[in-house]
Amino acid sequence: MIKNYFKIAWRNLLKHKLFSFINIFGLAVGLATCVLLTLYIMDEMSYDIHHKDADQVYRVFMESAGTELATTAGPMAQTLQDEFPEIALATRVLKFPNIDKFLLKNNKDNIKLYETNGYYVDSTFFNVLTYDFKYGSASTALNQPNMVVLSEDVAIKLFGDKNPINEVIDIEIPYGETKYTVGGVFRKDTYKSHISANLLLSMRNNDVGTWVDSQEGILGNNLFYTYIKLKKGSDIANFEQKLPDFTQRHLGAQLAESNFERSYLTQPLKDIYLKSNMQWELSANGSMTYIYIFSAIAAFLLLIACVNFMNLSTARSEKRAREVGVRKVLGAKKKVLIFQFFGESLLLCLLALLIALVLVWTLIPIFNTLINKQLDLFAHPGILLIIVGLTVLTSVLSGLYPALYLSSFAPVTVLKGALVNSISAKSIRKGLVIFQFTVSAALILVSGMIWQQMNFLKNKDLGFKKEHQLLIPLRSSEVAQNYTTFKTELLKNPNVVSASAGDSYPGLHVISDNAFYAEDKTVQDNVYTRYGQVADDYIETLGYTLLHGRAFSKNRANDSLSIILNKTAVEQIGYTPETAVGRKVFYGNAEEKNHFEIIGVIEDFNFKSLHEPIAPYALLTLGQANPNYFVVTLSQANFAAAIKEVQGLWERLHPNIPFEYSFLDEDFYRNYAAEQRVSKVVFWFMFIAIFIACIGLFGLASFTTEQRKKEVGIRRVLGASVLGITSLHLKDFLKLVFTAMLVASPLAYYIGNRWLDNFAYKIEISWVHFAVATLLAVCIAVSTVGFHVVKAALSNPTKSLRTE
Repeated sequence: MIKNYFKIAWRNLLKHKLFSFINIFGLAVGLATCVLLTLYIMDEMSYDIHHKDADQVYRVFMESAGTELATTAGPMAQTLQDEFPEIALATRVLKFPNIDKFLLKNNKDNIKLYETNGYYVDSTFFNVLTYDFKYGSASTALNQPNMVVLSEDVAIKLFGDKNPINEVIDIEIPYGETKYTVGGVFRKDTYKSHISANLLLSMRNNDVGTWVDSQEGILGNNLFYTYIKLKKGSDIANFEQKLPDFTQRHLGAQLAESNFERSYLTQPLKDIYLKSNMQWELSANGSMTYIYIFSAIAAFLLLIACVNFMNLSTARSEKRAREVGVRKVLGAKKKVLIFQFFGESLLLCLLALLIALVLVWTLIPIFNTLINKQLDLFAHPGILLIIVGLTVLTSVLSGLYPALYLSSFAPVTVLKGALVNSISAKSIRKGLVIFQFTVSAALILVSGMIWQQMNFLKNKDLGFKKEHQLLIPLRSSEVAQNYTTFKTELLKNPNVVSASAGDSYPGLHVISDNAFYAEDKTVQDNVYTRYGQVADDYIETLGYTLLHGRAFSKNRANDSLSIILNKTAVEQIGYTPETAVGRKVFYGNAEEKNHFEIIGVIEDFNFKSLHEPIAPYALLTLGQANPNYFVVTLSQANFAAAIKEVQGLWERLHPNIPFEYSFLDEDFYRNYAAEQRVSKVVFWFMFIAIFIACIGLFGLASFTTEQRKKEVGIRRVLGASVLGITSLHLKDFLKLVFTAMLVASPLAYYIGNRWLDNFAYKIEISWVHFAVATLLAVCIAVSTVGFHVVKAALSNPTKSLRTE
């Protein structure tokens, strides 16, 4: 019997080739989309689930003045472990301020390269967190000072395919060069972690180790990421209840003196990547919001593909009605007919699955480029079960209504030739078309809002010159110390407009801060202010607007005791921009009143991304400190040539140091990497949704015009014009489109507003978005059904009025 079902199903496919193609291809595209987005979701949800005893590992973070910060002070880990017996182990990760690149040297093979994502860690790091080692052992990888663990990729760059254990490399930062011994190599791609490290350096070392050891107390220098592992059977809720008393014991007097609030909390290790969006995160995290968005897109795309099947199956009900009637007269029960139509649905889905797998295999490299990942169809063992489940689910969703509807025909009625295409069936088909276009219209509206916001972010005036600014990292102490010579030679080039240096630049993660208060106030009026240390000409090079006072000057020795504040800092501290110059700002506790003299006030600028409002910011002079970055303003007319000339000068002055550079505008725009990824995905899957809806509408229009061909013939004979008949047909479809827009508009407005809430600076959603989307939806509908409608209107009425 089952064989017979499939044989009949196959004959129906061949008999109605256009409808079969639309159904199969629509389902294939829907399944392929679902599989791709499922791979993405599975990859995002696989972060930090591999760690041994992961449910017992937590990150300790702090909350201050209503802001959550992912970091704590250096002694926090050991202090917690000493005072709380439920803690089995504690460990720390240090991302040293303003060091985003390390210069690695394998002097034996004369290999030099820059690497990002280098972190200093405690020797207990691999006892708390699990890594897959290719060479070496987690237990001994960091058991001695000045040891480093490399990712497999970095190890290959430095040593090729050989085992590098116990090899010595030089690692250089602006503070000097240190020899490190390779203690291990880990496979970076085996597990996913929120700590996206390329190298892990022992915190006991000869470069920043002395500074780490000098940290005392848990109030200031909150630069460390603290992780704790609880003993088995310990309750994290009970542990958290003890933290307020801990805070009071250690910081109560200091917080009261400064009029600050602070509390410590914990966060499960598994929640960090998808559910954490604090200040000073270790690296860019994912987002559960985007998981929900992509899940919804996958579900809706699969649904609208199923809608095509339902619509076309019920639209063809008159063609299948007599078959159903004959089968019932011959004794077929309703249950048997339902199984038959489900069999047809399953056959279609199996064919669609084959095409979907080919599409996934073909499109996955493009999809990886789109989302900046390396997804593999078979990377997750459970994906095969999910694919089978999706196929079965699709066959049920697409075949359920047609099976129930077609099997319910009364044989006496249909065998008499009565019309079975009932009003209720038409209403359901219209509802399904409205659903399809609602999804498509919502995606059009949301993607339009996202595109405009991303365009706004790219073109907004940030308060500084971001175009044609070349950034050169100074990761060698030799280069950093001699940057004046490089600058002098560089300014001789007519294609170089200006040049300066500093420890950071706008858009870079700035963690340095201090608390300032005005002359007539006390330490309880502290205003936390981020700051950067800069050389002379920095304000002119970056194009900041100096409102009052002056910039730093190399000819003024006392500028080391001077400060330049942005307007927000001046106002929050308690001065006015017009009268602030010459006044003092104090910092430190009541006994140690240190101060800077305000020599300038600059206009506010976005030193952070546009997710956040402008905060207090200050500029200090570099003094004896080495800069981390060189900033060069190049001529717009000879931009490409200027870069080559800068590179030539660098290689002449620093032949042993690799030349690397980036552009300020591109670096700043990387703050929106997650939003860019989402915008691309939504944009492309909007087209897929429209495509699936359109091919369904195309098939439905084909069938509808075929049904109404005699009506069209009569109207033509009675004198109706082609335009009139075309308008009559289009009107029915346009009603559905306008209804879909009415439903989609408030939904898209809500989703768009929720997404825009992530930005402090954003576009305003206006009626133009909805007008453009409506016009686009109308054009799509008209172009989709127009061919069939015009063809029907132009047909010869004598042919359509012939009797069978």
